[in-house]
Amino acid sequence: MTSDRPARALIFDMDGTIVDNMRYHDDAWESWHLGNGLPFDRATFAARTAGMAGHEIIASYFPQAAMAELEAMSDAKEALYRAAYLPHVAANQGFLDLITRAARSGVPMAVGTAAPPANIEVVLDTLGLRSRFATIVSPSQGFRGKPHPDMFLAAAERMKVDPADCIVFEDAPLGVEAARRAGMRAVALLTMLDADAFAAFDNLIAAARDFTALDGLPALRFS
Repeated sequence: MTSDRPARALIFDMDGTIVDNMRYHDDAWESWHLGNGLPFDRATFAARTAGMAGHEIIASYFPQAAMAELEAMSDAKEALYRAAYLPHVAANQGFLDLITRAARSGVPMAVGTAAPPANIEVVLDTLGLRSRFATIVSPSQGFRGKPHPDMFLAAAERMKVDPADCIVFEDAPLGVEAARRAGMRAVALLTMLDADAFAAFDNLIAAARDFTALDGLPALRFS
């Protein structure tokens, strides 16, 4: 992939990318695991599962459960997360500047997130950002979670942009892998993991702690 070619569209993961909130998810998952008598490895859980839909994660523990039961358990976990995070919602540093600059250049933007609709509301509506995106794609619309490329490909199609002209912003290896499978370049936000976690991805063009460090990235000098 040509890393310096200016992007014609941007696709953002939400949790851990638009907002730095993964520790609140970890807290909720830890409570959920304990409540179900399951062990929880906080050091590795998010890296292994971030980007998957909640019911996909829970199905690994309860493979015989019906979808309705899996979704109910996922809803219980997400309710714990929302209650804890809602008072703390804030955009990741530099994010608002980037999307403002992209909008001024006519670059369409999308959100591709594994979050359920109520979680999307907590972030995008609290921050007043929903109208800034051409489309929002999530498993609630019938798409598989990451590392499947479905959500990112749907976002590109809805924006009428070739996948190769999109840049995906992600905080998790499963998300960067989904971008790779979609034929898209990716930028890793190091809100959850260090750069070493993304070293194997040949579609990665940058890794940064927040969006302010990306100001000089050639691919974000929109034409």
